[in-house]
Amino acid sequence: MTVFLLPPLMRFFAFLLPLAVGSPPGLRALPVGSRAASGPRRLRVVLALALCCATAFPGAGIAGAVAGTTVTRGAQAAPTPPCSASYRVDRTLPNGARWRLCWEMRNIEGLTLGRVVYTPRGGTPVSVLRSAALAQIHVPYDKGSPRFHDIGAMGYTAIPLQAADCPGGERREQFVCVTTRPRGHAYLKSDEEGSGRTAQGSDLVVFAAFQLGWYTYIVEWAFSDDGAIAPRVGATGSLAGFTTTPRHGWPIGVGSKHFEASHTHNVFWRLDFDIQGRTGDVVEQYDFTGAGTARRTIKRTVLTRETRAVNGRARWWRVVDRRIRNADRHPVSWEIENSGSAEYRGPANEAFTRADLYVTDYRSCERLATTNPAPRCAKSVDRYVNGERLTDPVLWVNVDYHHVARDEDSDPMPTHWQGFRITPRDVTARNPY
Repeated sequence: MTVFLLPPLMRFFAFLLPLAVGSPPGLRALPVGSRAASGPRRLRVVLALALCCATAFPGAGIAGAVAGTTVTRGAQAAPTPPCSASYRVDRTLPNGARWRLCWEMRNIEGLTLGRVVYTPRGGTPVSVLRSAALAQIHVPYDKGSPRFHDIGAMGYTAIPLQAADCPGGERREQFVCVTTRPRGHAYLKSDEEGSGRTAQGSDLVVFAAFQLGWYTYIVEWAFSDDGAIAPRVGATGSLAGFTTTPRHGWPIGVGSKHFEASHTHNVFWRLDFDIQGRTGDVVEQYDFTGAGTARRTIKRTVLTRETRAVNGRARWWRVVDRRIRNADRHPVSWEIENSGSAEYRGPANEAFTRADLYVTDYRSCERLATTNPAPRCAKSVDRYVNGERLTDPVLWVNVDYHHVARDEDSDPMPTHWQGFRITPRDVTARNPY
């Protein structure tokens, strides 16, 4: 059990002990530059970080088959996720699709999901992710400083949720909401008689909230009834109150005396895909050449070694396992689309900001995209990439939002969201509804 899951009084003493005796083996002080460690209106304390939980979801990936798929010899049915009832989510959505997963609140990353399994309506289970979590929220200010790295002790900053925060859902261990919400039209098609066909979609939503200085971050994962996954982060709470010149900020309040400093939220996610097991996953990049011409040509690039990539016009990536095929004999995959990023690029000492997607081979010590706390491991995702051959790929997705304050951001600040989408590609051979 991690320190975070201790009862409140025990958790308090577990928090104080490292401060009195120093960080024992296996624990590390809060990374320098974290907003939980320093800055105005922050508690200037040192938090102990438990590194013993580097692999929270051990064991081989889950094997199974989608409806009508062809499965290689040795594949097995997907078992129940290996976690206790309090930390297990098992939800069947109105169209009959089912999602199963485990969750935990890690001291370092905060809300972490694992053993994510999707079952299409009328189909059989297919595993998608072995683990998924935020890997950093890097916040550089336009005027050059400060430059925060907000994740490093995320679990300690989780906010107990109230009933109003989780409408129609259930609160797990006070800090996590599991709920279902409508998504709008799954499809709408008219026919010649004018009657048409239509269906409404729905999502399983798992989220938690964290107080990091002025900001409240809502970390949300939405699992759709069509097999899509939408990770996103919402920033709310309060503006920092940093003032600057008109060159680096925007006037808020009466007149033009207070210029709130503009800044960027660079959010990184770490995704360990395991489509029907740990082996067989391949990452591919797709580009479409012919801009300014009448024809466009598709170009597929197989990423066989660790690499970094940037967003391009119409570019997307997918993780595919060619051993697993749907009823049309097309390989099952999940597509990653990251077209909504502001694509921040920082100075030379922030080389981790210079790509929108990193692909690395799995290492348990590579946990954060920056200020990685694990000993004997590189400190940022750009340094994880060293050209090694990919055998068990892990994807790091970087989505950026440039926040230029406005009068409407007065306290409490309305939530602004940033995220990306993971879409099933050929998981089923037909409309999943």
